Amino acid sequence: MHPEGGPLGLVAGTGALPRRLAEACRAQGRPLFVLALKGITDPALAETVPHAWVKLGAVGAALDALRGAGVRDIMLAGPVPRPSFGTMGLDLRTLKLLADAGRGGLGDDGLLSMIVRELEREGFNVLAPEAVLGGLAAAVGPLGGVVPGPVHEADIALGMRVVRALGALDVGQACVVQGGRVLGVEAAEGTDALIERCSGLGTGPGGVLVKAAKPQQERRVDLPAIGPATVAVAARAGLAGIAVEAGASLIIDAAATREAADAAGLFVVAVPVP
Repeated sequence: MHPEGGPLGLVAGTGALPRRLAEACRAQGRPLFVLALKGITDPALAETVPHAWVKLGAVGAALDALRGAGVRDIMLAGPVPRPSFGTMGLDLRTLKLLADAGRGGLGDDGLLSMIVRELEREGFNVLAPEAVLGGLAAAVGPLGGVVPGPVHEADIALGMRVVRALGALDVGQACVVQGGRVLGVEAAEGTDALIERCSGLGTGPGGVLVKAAKPQQERRVDLPAIGPATVAVAARAGLAGIAVEAGASLIIDAAATREAADAAGLFVVAVPVP
C-alpha cells in the first residue's frame, strides 16, 4: 500500500467504517481511490477523494474503474444491502457471478467469499480493514466501566450459541436475548432493525445484543461490527448491554463507543468463543 504501488481501493458500503478508513489514509498519507456504489455510498465520502460511481450490478465497470485508477490493494468496508435484481443495472459479468451464486445457494458470507476470490483472480490483493485501522478487533473483557452481571453472562452464553448456529447456516451474526429467552435473531434486516424489532418483546429493560462472526467467515470482509450508533440504538431499546466475539468483531471508534456506553449505563464486553 505504498504510493508506488498505486492507491488503496476502497469499495465503500454504508456505516462509519468507510469514513474512518478514509480519515486514516489521509492521516497516514496513503493515496485512496473510492469505488462508490450508487444509492449506497455516502456522497460526502466520495467527494473528498478520487472516486468513481458505479451501479451495484456493474461488476465489469467496477473492475475497469479500479484498474484505471492503478489500484492493486483493495478493501471492502461497510454493509451493502442486497437490492432487487431490477434495480441493480446488471452487466454480463454480474450475471455470471449471480448465476454461480444461485447454483451454490450462497448466503451473504458465501457471496462475499466468492467476490473476494473473483477479485483475487483479477489480480487484486484484498486486505482487511485492520491493515489501515489497527486495533479495531475487540479485545477480551469490558470496554467501559459497566460490566455484565450473572444473569447477563448467562444470556451472553446462550446468545453466542444461537449466533454460532445461525452463522453456520450463513443466516446472520446477531441475536437479542433476555432472561434466557431469545427475543430475535438477525437475518436480512441488519443489527439496528433487529434491536428495534425486539424492543417491545421483552418483559422489561435488560436484554443483551450478542454478535459473533460466522464459523466459516471470510475474515477480511463483513466481520461483525459495533460503534457509538449501535450503543445509541441499544440504549433507546432499553438493552442492558452488548456482547461481541473477541478477536473477530470490530469496534468502530472504541473511545467514542466506550463514552457512549458509560453515559447510557450499558456494558460493552468482548468474550472468547471456542
